[in-house]
Amino acid sequence: MVKSPPLLLTPDEKLRLGAVLDRFAERGWAKTQALAVYINSKFFPQAVSKFRKFFTAKCPVLLKDVLLKVGPCDEAEEYLFPIFAEFCISEFSNEITRYRELVTSADLTKPHAWFPFTRAMKRKVIYHCGPTNSGKTYTALQRFLQAETGIYCCPLRLLAMEIYEKSNMSGVYCSLHTGQERREVPFATHLASTVEMAVLTKPWSVAVIDEVQMTADEFRGWAWTRAFLALRADEVHLCGDPSALELYKTLCAATCDEFVEHHYERFKPLTIDRTSAKGNFDFIEAGDCVVAFSRKEIFQVKLEIEQRTKHKCCVVYGALPPETRTQQAKLFNDPSSGYDVLVASDAIGMGLNLNIRRVIFNSLDKFNGEQRIPVPASQVKQIAGRAGRRGSLYPEGQVTTLYASDIPYLVECMKQPFEDAPSAGLFPVFEQLELFASQLPDITFSQLLDRFSEHCRLDGTYFLCKNDNLKKVAAALDAIGGLSLEDEYNFCFAPVNSRDPKSMGSLQRFASAYSRKIPVRLSMGMPQRTASDNAGIYDLETRHQLLSMYLWLSQHFPAPAFPERHQAAEMASKIAEMLGESLVLFTGEEARKRQEEMREREHDGGCGRESVKQSQSRLSLQMQTMRKQLCAA
Repeated sequence: MVKSPPLLLTPDEKLRLGAVLDRFAERGWAKTQALAVYINSKFFPQAVSKFRKFFTAKCPVLLKDVLLKVGPCDEAEEYLFPIFAEFCISEFSNEITRYRELVTSADLTKPHAWFPFTRAMKRKVIYHCGPTNSGKTYTALQRFLQAETGIYCCPLRLLAMEIYEKSNMSGVYCSLHTGQERREVPFATHLASTVEMAVLTKPWSVAVIDEVQMTADEFRGWAWTRAFLALRADEVHLCGDPSALELYKTLCAATCDEFVEHHYERFKPLTIDRTSAKGNFDFIEAGDCVVAFSRKEIFQVKLEIEQRTKHKCCVVYGALPPETRTQQAKLFNDPSSGYDVLVASDAIGMGLNLNIRRVIFNSLDKFNGEQRIPVPASQVKQIAGRAGRRGSLYPEGQVTTLYASDIPYLVECMKQPFEDAPSAGLFPVFEQLELFASQLPDITFSQLLDRFSEHCRLDGTYFLCKNDNLKKVAAALDAIGGLSLEDEYNFCFAPVNSRDPKSMGSLQRFASAYSRKIPVRLSMGMPQRTASDNAGIYDLETRHQLLSMYLWLSQHFPAPAFPERHQAAEMASKIAEMLGESLVLFTGEEARKRQEEMREREHDGGCGRESVKQSQSRLSLQMQTMRKQLCAA
């Protein structure tokens, strides 16, 4: 500390010196610099307040003259800061030590160093770079099948199940790991898994990570980053579009792995049909796929096409179980099925092999939970690329829009080059959160997630993935006693729709039973029949999602705690079949019949009319709720 003798200040000098200290406290430069000595932004005002009292009482004469001369300015702050830092180190040593430990436990600047066994290897990384329908994944999978041991990681259960089945049909023994199920094949040398379930502790000859552009996804990107940094494979094959190429070059420079890139082009060109469908579904043809961005729109389009034309429609969207989506895809791909048009959401962007002649965008904007926004160009290109497939009835694809007014934006999107992904997603593993929590006793898990987000350190190569859904689930679990930190961490990652009160209520019930060490029961019966209307289909979807959540939890907690796992798997399989049957039966003709029945009932007595109105009101409310949930998802 400065040892000059203090000097009494006049009232005017105190006022002028106060202005200098005000600027020091409020402008922000000093607050930022204080982080270097581990004075965080929350503690900074308290530290400045004490420093102000100290400095006003014991202001050294030489410094006082300088500060009064220069006044409140940048130069004054630069004079003051070294004294402030020395004062803090002397007065707040305990607080500084605690914050230093906190920051150290939240340090995410060198995630490649978290996996020393992998870093001890010299891996060969091959980036298969190309658009949809270019053969990039096929090439990587050939190497996967030829390898002595191999792991395939992908974003969807649907994809993992497809590779699992194809591998075993090819004579390569392959197991399956997803969040909801594990199928262990005796003597298996290969594994197909969702990327979050990748086995990182076992050595592999070849690893294939599919759709690696998702490493930049704001919610799930951490799973791709972790898989790439941690997989112990001699060869790592990355399949993705050009947007992530430079990012993975940067990651490979940090991991010291050899990097090779292979580039691919579409087998057949994708052309833009600039005439559009003229806003009329009468122009729909066999092999067309109409893309809509909400569940409500999908069913509206399906019913309108079936009412106005002779075509029958299959549907694919995210809320359907993988088995149902596969069933609908097979129906659409079969020329003899009679179902020759597909109505789908952006869920067709990856994971299904579809014989699509032409992609038609019903619109090029979607609801993001708050407002309608234009569909990003990268997503437009991903979906459009599903048109045309090598070896199918339609090797050359077309893309257009329902309305001519959307054609200019479609053309703009298709012309845009892929935008480079700026950084890779990260999220702390449990051990990091546990270490961080040890510095902050007596706070809830939801508060812990907030504090970690505030204090974590990252460099420009990485970003912290959003955890909004996790925090909502954590807040719902805070009131449940008896859960360990690890229990809460695992419950928060369960596949639950945090916007749906029924789903959240089920998760709370499961967590409460687990915390009391009693068996977690489903408490749900099987539907007695297939659904005959939209609301019935939605009910089946909701039931399947609840079963999926139960199965996921049974994979991540001790088996005895979830004794109805096999029953849940059987129910989920049956409900997926019922959904497939319901979607086949739910046609435009059936909708017309129901509309006629409703009109007849309206002509009956007042009681009948009131019943119809109540039914319509309930359906309207259900559809509004579904729209909000599914658009947001």
